[in-house]
Amino acid sequence: MSRRGPFALCLLLLGACQRMSAPAVPDAGSPVATSAPAPAAVPVPEPIPTCRAAGAAPLAAALDYLDSGRFPEALSCAAQASALEPDSAAAHAARGEALAALNRTAEAQVAYARALAIDPGHPDALLGAAHLYAVQLPSSREYDELGALYAERGLSQADVSPESLPRFALVAAMALNDLGQASEALQRAQLVLAREPHNHEAAYEKALALFELCRFAEARAAFSGLVNDKERGAHAHYHLGLLLEREGRWKQAQTHFDKARALSPEDFPVPPTPSQAEFREEVARAVSALPEDMRRDLSGVPVRAEELPADEDLLSGDPPLSPAILGLFRGPPLGEPCDGTETPCRSVVLYRLNLARAVRSREELREQIKVTLLHEVGHLRGEDDQELAARGLE
Repeated sequence: MSRRGPFALCLLLLGACQRMSAPAVPDAGSPVATSAPAPAAVPVPEPIPTCRAAGAAPLAAALDYLDSGRFPEALSCAAQASALEPDSAAAHAARGEALAALNRTAEAQVAYARALAIDPGHPDALLGAAHLYAVQLPSSREYDELGALYAERGLSQADVSPESLPRFALVAAMALNDLGQASEALQRAQLVLAREPHNHEAAYEKALALFELCRFAEARAAFSGLVNDKERGAHAHYHLGLLLEREGRWKQAQTHFDKARALSPEDFPVPPTPSQAEFREEVARAVSALPEDMRRDLSGVPVRAEELPADEDLLSGDPPLSPAILGLFRGPPLGEPCDGTETPCRSVVLYRLNLARAVRSREELREQIKVTLLHEVGHLRGEDDQELAARGLE
């Protein structure tokens, strides 16, 4: 689910992005073709028009065009500037900015990489690259980590300008929230709000961080202030629904869920929520389908189906667990002694409502139950979240 509204940076225009899929590679058992297939047609890019600098230097003209939102013209002048001065980080950063605004994201990545190879601390390149990876490209852990790295590097520069500081902090808050680092995201959002009290994007990141930190009363107040915001109202209603649901106020929660869906049906479709009995059956099937060694490890470890995470589970560690977790392993890993605080010593729980909202169909739900179960078995075996994420079980 996308949670991003338009991000008001003067230097970038957002648009829909699609990650390119890799070409299919035949496996070892595939027959070898006797003749080479016809090469796929490669689209020929349109030539960039001549830079119309009106007597100015190409880089100066590119920056003026960027400021006025004339991105094709900005690209033509930035391209000329980088050709004339290939070692100019500013020229490559301007070219990256124009390419990103035109949704030519793969080329923008290269342009920013070149600018930062020339000058690792160039502020425009750092901010543009941070925004590209944390906001514009499809969300992934690696992209969010890169976005956070570039944003934090920008914040650490001794000469960061007063106007750039909140921009870097806002991108950092976005990336850190997506990475599950809510405490750090909250700090960055508050840094923005200290300088720009009416920045609704930062207010949203603050509200989200408070929710993830289980500071529910503060999160409710923060989201309530955003329900009338055109870009973030749907997400505010959705989170208010989640908060009311945790209080057992089901009817009021559903009212907010319905408002979120009416405002943004693509982001908030009707979840494929099974009944409690159906969900227990799906969980039991997933356990039965596990490999024999995993079923053996689960011997004596109950696998339960519950509605939502309990407060005591969420607040059992520091930092707290996200209220949106899909499952939980309770107790010490195999091979470690129990301390008597858990009864039974070890257990696994999967959460019906959170799992249903994480998917869009019953088929996806079955797959997500399987993945979540494998994740919790990984914890049972002593793996941490980083190791599980590296195995695709995040």
